[in-house]
Amino acid sequence: MNKEESIELLKKYDALLTGHFCLTSGLHSDTYFQCAKLYQYPKVVEALAVELAEKLKNIEFDTIIAPAIGAIIFGYEVAKQTGKRNLFVERKDDKMQLRRGYTLKKGEKVIIVEDVITTARTIYETQDAIKEFEPEVIGVACIVDRTQGKTGLNINSVIQADPVLYQPDDCPLCKSGIEIIKPGSRTGK
Repeated sequence: MNKEESIELLKKYDALLTGHFCLTSGLHSDTYFQCAKLYQYPKVVEALAVELAEKLKNIEFDTIIAPAIGAIIFGYEVAKQTGKRNLFVERKDDKMQLRRGYTLKKGEKVIIVEDVITTARTIYETQDAIKEFEPEVIGVACIVDRTQGKTGLNINSVIQADPVLYQPDDCPLCKSGIEIIKPGSRTGK
């Protein structure tokens, strides 16, 4: 599946929206990837996970870790397609934590799987949540990478998007009076 086919798939299932959005990062954009809409269609999630698993095939790792709640389903499917163990971290008291009796071995090779990455804030929170176990974070993977390479992370993705992003105080969409929507899982800052 090439980039155009992947984008058409997201559009077909209403996972690629246009308008005026406040992203989870707090930045504003005219484009929003609502990958949770894909989770209604297991075959679509499977197809995207197969695509990502192909990109990970030459990387040696033991475990997939996904941040809750948005990436749990996709992380599970990528783990299934790669034949690896699957864990997730979740937010408690406004902090990501590895809970539910999950543990990691020292040096265990981990890939963090997310649905959409813009600033990588959740990736860093996930790394913080597991650091006490001293795993080796081998890489990061996602459906949509919106970072434009600005995080310094080596991200494997199905789609690399070049989004239009605005600081809230310099957003032309706000200045035009276009209603803003906050569809993310966290209040933007």
